Amino acid sequence: MSAKDDVVEAYQPDRSLKGKLRRRLVRLAHRRPARLDLDRPMVSFSFDDAPATAAETGAAILEARGLKGTFFFAAELADRQGPMGRFAGEAHVRALAAEGHEIACHTYSHLDCGQASGPAALADVARNAQALARWNAPAATTFAYPYGDVSAPAKAALAPRYSLLRALHHGLVEDGTDLNQAPAVGVEGPDGEAIARRWLQAAAARKAWLILYTHDVAEPASAWGCTPGALARLADEAVALGFEVVTVAEGARRAGGAGHKGVRAR
Repeated sequence: MSAKDDVVEAYQPDRSLKGKLRRRLVRLAHRRPARLDLDRPMVSFSFDDAPATAAETGAAILEARGLKGTFFFAAELADRQGPMGRFAGEAHVRALAAEGHEIACHTYSHLDCGQASGPAALADVARNAQALARWNAPAATTFAYPYGDVSAPAKAALAPRYSLLRALHHGLVEDGTDLNQAPAVGVEGPDGEAIARRWLQAAAARKAWLILYTHDVAEPASAWGCTPGALARLADEAVALGFEVVTVAEGARRAGGAGHKGVRAR
């Protein structure tokens, strides 16, 4: 996404053949294998970019079931209008943190980490940490790459700062999964709920950790979001299947990512 005044416009990351090859190769580099042996499956509900509907409706759906979510904030988007509606702001961060939800990092400017150098990525996340600290959020210990993309230099630079860095390629977090470029499954678009349900069933069968993500939680939802009904049904199904619902930070701790303190404000 790119910001112009108070409106955030849609942005397309590199979709060239070179970009696709780079994304595959980066997944082989700078790996940090998870160490997981679960007695029961885990699932995390996460929200990228933190549209206001995610921070309000999405959080309320989880809270009604005694569950906590992870909200990946890019602070420069705060309170602006975008293709998913208005983005959440300071008041939302304070409210979510007070309810025990995880406030996580999504860079400050929604940076395309696939095009960024290591120093540029570090500078951007440091700026995000400063903004979130002003809003009383604890230091973020998990991270999601905007667009799911990252260059090798940016991955190497960011990896030591976080207990888990999440991408967008489909998969489960199991023993040996790369915590520096962890898979996730999107609940977005007309087939998002059905796809997520299939991955829930796969995670249940394999006693694995599934990270779900979406953006807005609205009726109607944007192309990147889901409806309140879809989120509620998935949360209910996860509980019925015996999943433990954890924040991404808690899942990362159990997967061996503890000890990373995040990027703190200076």
